This record gives sequence, structure tokens and C-alpha cells, in this order.
Amino acid sequence: MRAVWLKEFGDPDVLVAGDAPDPVAGQGQALIEVAFANITFVETQFRATGAGPYKAELPMILGNGVGGVVTAVGADVDAALVGKRVVTSTGGSGGYAERVAVDAAGLVEVPDGVALDTAVALLADGRTATMLVRAVGLKAGDRVLVEAAAGGVGTLLVQLARAAGATVVAVAGGARKVEVARELGADVALDYRELDWTDRVRTAVGGLDVVFDGVGGDIGRSAFELLDRGGRMLSFGLASGAWADISEQAAAERGVTLVQPRSTPDELRAFTKEALNAAAAGTLNPVIGQRFPLDRAADAHAAMQARTTIGKTLLDVY
Repeated sequence: MRAVWLKEFGDPDVLVAGDAPDPVAGQGQALIEVAFANITFVETQFRATGAGPYKAELPMILGNGVGGVVTAVGADVDAALVGKRVVTSTGGSGGYAERVAVDAAGLVEVPDGVALDTAVALLADGRTATMLVRAVGLKAGDRVLVEAAAGGVGTLLVQLARAAGATVVAVAGGARKVEVARELGADVALDYRELDWTDRVRTAVGGLDVVFDGVGGDIGRSAFELLDRGGRMLSFGLASGAWADISEQAAAERGVTLVQPRSTPDELRAFTKEALNAAAAGTLNPVIGQRFPLDRAADAHAAMQARTTIGKTLLDVY
């Protein structure tokens, strides 16, 4: 089969397409014919340095999320899964490939009416956005700031916050990304590269009740200063390259809670299902901004690293 190999850490061009042995479904596993592979920003960071949540055992096939059709199952797995459309995490490797063998217990069936590419776009980002909204206890009337609002998670947070009855302030880098956030229903959409963006937030909504910090660094710290007493801040990404690094003492002095979500594997599966069901109901729609064929995974990583992407980036495998 075709796959994308990572044999050394470095720039995107270290991702090289080539042949790989066909996987076989072992005990407790299912074999998936992959239609789409998910790409996350964390994977681009891992590819560059080896740092992150995955095991750095080179050579390896990168990729932690796929969607496709089950073509075979191993021992102790229900044969009725064969032919089912599913999405699943892979355990940290193997996703950038035409076929992958995974733990059958981790499969999530895709609801009727939801396209496979939509389901893969929601696999990581949908469960994350759902988890974050739940963790901060988002409620109607909250004034919510979503950073990186045109990214994979950010575009979903804008939609979920709107659905919860919150007033949504979306910030992103560049006019094109700001317009995407506005089209998704943000009440206020601003470019955080403009020096007066925090002043404009205060003019529009006063203070904030919730900050979803997906950028970190100076942007995250500036967003923290906009929170009123009783506010909640949840940092979920560091697109700037660094965390906002707000101390518990600084938060306490301002009467702000720093929320740190924690979920079990079962809870994460439940969040994935919730996001897929919302897509089936037409209330959650991921923005798939760009697609790349499997052999061009390096180009996909380069685009994400350059911050030129909108919403979700997928590899089209079939």
C-alpha cells in the first residue's frame, strides 16, 4: 500500500510517500480502508522536533486519525463491523496510509447522512471543541472570545458558542480568516494583528466571561486582561509557538478561573459521537478549507505551518 513515511525530524519535506507493508487485523482489531486522514497542528510540531504526545520511534507512518470503511476484523471482533463507515484515532501513528489496523473498541460509526470527510474533520476537532465548551460551563449570555477562530477547533467553537446563546467575539490573523469567522455567526470578528484589537473588544462587549485561548503568547495574555471577575480562561493551543503562561496567582488576583479540561477515553468517544450527531442534525458544520492527496502530505504540513490554512486540513487518500 501507499503511505507517508517520517524517517527523520525536520521541515515538511522529511515526509516522503512510499510503499509500506499491508497491515493485518490482529486480535481485537479492525482493518480500515482509509478514505480521509486527519491532520492536526500537533502533528506538524511532532514532525519538526519529535516533541509531543506520540512515540518517537523512527521510521514511522505519522497520523492519528482516519475515516473509512471496515474491510476485515480480527479475532474477538464482531464481524458485523465489516462494511461500516467509521472514524477512529490510531494511537498516534499509521494514519497517513491507504489502510490501517486499529483497536476495534475505538471505532465510532458515522451516522447516516454525514459524509466521511465531514466525520474525519470532526474526529479530533469536534470532540475537542465539545469538551472545551462543556469544561467552561458555557451558558446563554456569556461574552465569549474565541482565538484562532478560523482554525479547525476555532470554527467549531464559534458555532457551539452561538448555539449556546453566547455573544461571540472571534479573533483571527488576517482579513480572510476574520471574514470566515464572521460568516460562521460571530457577533464581532477582529484581526488580532491590529494593535487596537483589545480596545475594540471592550468597545463592543465590555469585558469577557470566557476566553478560549488557541494562540497563546502575547495574544493569550492580552485576552486574559479582558476577562471580568468570575471569568474563565481555557488554553487549548499555542499557534504563536508558546503558551499564554498565566499564573494561578495572577488569575486569582483578577478573580479568574484557569480551566484545565480532563477527560477519560470513554468521555472523549462520547464527545466525538456528540459532534457527529450534531453534524447529522445540521447544527455543526466543520470548515474543510483545504485538501491534499496522500502523496502531498508534506505540502499539507507546510501550509499549516505557514498559517495559510482555513478550518480543517485533510488528506484525501482514496
